[in-house]
Amino acid sequence: MKKIVLLLMLTTVVFSCKNSEEKTTETTEIAAETPENIKAYKGDFIDSDGALVLMGTNFIYGVKRNDRANQLSQQVAKVKKNDFDMVGVVVRGTISKNTDSDSEWDEVITITEIMRVNDKPSEADIKFEESAKNN
Repeated sequence: MKKIVLLLMLTTVVFSCKNSEEKTTETTEIAAETPENIKAYKGDFIDSDGALVLMGTNFIYGVKRNDRANQLSQQVAKVKKNDFDMVGVVVRGTISKNTDSDSEWDEVITITEIMRVNDKPSEADIKFEESAKNN
């Protein structure tokens, strides 16, 4: 009887280890498909006069124009109230050195995925009030 119980336990352990190895292989293959330099970035996005910028607490990047950047710009346009409003976003992308001579940014982000767009503009650090001109 003890031999049968021991044999069943040994068989269970062997099959459990085999399944574990298969899962590890699948995870490794999925990770290999995703480049390591794609990371998530949380910050405020602004599209003003065609300039796209992503600003976080410790970074500021120009945004390279592509389909995803244009899609993000359209989503942000629906939320912002004026041209200078910034909207909080979470995106995935890659950072690279800027090769565009027209842009002044040292580094640019190429957005690969839009994860979240806030439903209201971010609070401005400095508010400008318009005053009525008396002519």
